[in-house]
Amino acid sequence: MTLSKTAKIAFAVAAGVLIVCLVGIIVLALVFESLSRPSVPQNSVLVLDISGSLPDYVPDRPVERSLGIEQEQSFTNLLTQLRKAKVDGRIGAVLLDINFPGIGWGKAEELREAIADFRSSGKPVYAYLELGSNKEYYIATAAEKIYVPPPGDLLINGFAAEAMFYKGSLDKLGIEADVIQIGPKYKNAPDQYTKTQMGDGQREVINAILDEYYGRYTNAIAQARSRSVEDVKAVIDNAPYTPAQAKSLGLIDDALYRTEVDDALKARLGYAADKKLNTISGTRYREIPTDSLGLSNGEKVAVVFISGTINTGSSSSGILNGEMAGSDTIVKAVNTAAEDASIKAIVLRVDSPGGSALASDLMWKAIEDAKAKKPVVVSMSDVAASGGYYVSCNANKIIAEPTTVTGSIGLFMGKPVVKGLYDWLGVSNEYVMRGKNAGIFRESVKWTPEEREKMVEQANAIYYDSFVPKVAKGRGQTPEAINAVAQGRVWTGTQAKEKGLVDDFGGLEKAISVAKELAQLPADKDVRRVFYPVGTSWFESIFGGSQDQDAKAAKAQEQLLSQMPEDVRRAFRYAAMLERMKNGEAMALMPFELKVR
Repeated sequence: MTLSKTAKIAFAVAAGVLIVCLVGIIVLALVFESLSRPSVPQNSVLVLDISGSLPDYVPDRPVERSLGIEQEQSFTNLLTQLRKAKVDGRIGAVLLDINFPGIGWGKAEELREAIADFRSSGKPVYAYLELGSNKEYYIATAAEKIYVPPPGDLLINGFAAEAMFYKGSLDKLGIEADVIQIGPKYKNAPDQYTKTQMGDGQREVINAILDEYYGRYTNAIAQARSRSVEDVKAVIDNAPYTPAQAKSLGLIDDALYRTEVDDALKARLGYAADKKLNTISGTRYREIPTDSLGLSNGEKVAVVFISGTINTGSSSSGILNGEMAGSDTIVKAVNTAAEDASIKAIVLRVDSPGGSALASDLMWKAIEDAKAKKPVVVSMSDVAASGGYYVSCNANKIIAEPTTVTGSIGLFMGKPVVKGLYDWLGVSNEYVMRGKNAGIFRESVKWTPEEREKMVEQANAIYYDSFVPKVAKGRGQTPEAINAVAQGRVWTGTQAKEKGLVDDFGGLEKAISVAKELAQLPADKDVRRVFYPVGTSWFESIFGGSQDQDAKAAKAQEQLLSQMPEDVRRAFRYAAMLERMKNGEAMALMPFELKVR
């Protein structure tokens, strides 16, 4: 039906009024946000909630925040609150409320460094944890005082690393994984589908990582609590402890309830006994702009976050696949930062176990082009392995934590063979083909010797002609030297530095400092951090974008999976990866999902 001229005009006027109203609402919301920023009384205590998933980065959405929509806390934002509090004369102390944060050991190390940096101002940090396992206690040992409530527990009873295998389940379903591994001893991600227990290479690597972590852990406790390392190891062997036992052993300072911790802070800060302690939550303190405290107001440095499994397409986040770093999103972000003349350097914050070799290479090319225009520095977070190392290898400098998991320079290819499942279901299939290798991706039969030979050629070309030479060029080494430390072998940051795969130790602040130096910016002046990717705008989140239908279609699946245990969701993630591989996609992915408890 064709609209009349009058109807078209009415429609245009209505649309214009709607747009004006929306713009007005946004402007009012921003004004309201500015007027409603919290006041911070003198000698206040900043209470930081160290809990939840704490993803590396969550785009800031000021309009949503002004409308009272709760914003997810990111790890980077948590560190920013400590930076602000250090120079904010109104903040007298920080209280860390630690409750099982979903971070790895690299971020735990970085958080301890940030706490130490804050304490260099002379202001105290107190830690409170109701239940303290290894990681929670490790973070707490960076504080001046540690408190656990009387009914709590200290569960510092040693490290355990878990590896899961799904071959038994696949056998029951009649599914077999046909795989090719470059670096067969160490590139053992397919082992999850082809074995029922660890191979020698995986066991060797996990033991090396546990040795590194346990050594750093016991040394940190010994230094923080004025004990010998031998004493600390003996204490761990006899854990867990009640708060009373932990206090008698000098592991904590006292067994206090939360209100009693406030009283301890009042005494430490010189409050009168009858005066209430002034506190401000991290959520409220986030509303204090960094530039109002003299921070983030110099030259611009871009910080590009590459978080999650690497894939082609756009970045996304969900329960099934977790965080996904899409090549389209990251390439656009790197190109934007490279082309902006006001941005003097780029820092890539990598927290990824890898993923698609193709997507990793597309990101590598954008980074290589950007490096020709301005310095590029990598800050490795918890993990930057396989494809995560691929996108890091050509930076001017690579900074990692000693406990970062990195390396894993290798790849694998494969496909699921479902003939047994078809037989069990009573399904039969038949192919009619033209071309010698037309059936190379058939799911009902394994590769023939000739087909496997072609796939091995493909895998070798990616590894020997692309991955290894690019790492060699980026690190200033020969391909032979890189191949010797590659083969899919995973390293800690400490080991990687010894092998020449990283340049120095530190977190994001260290990487920004190195970027400033390479860009010849004053060392004693802060820089304005410009974060990428920028995320979905408020307008798009309301009216939807090109991927809106896909998001709606996946919503029911996400809700179902959210009710399942984490190990089950992990199994689904790996099943989805096996499905992606069936079309010949090479995976530059860390050989195992490392969980150290």
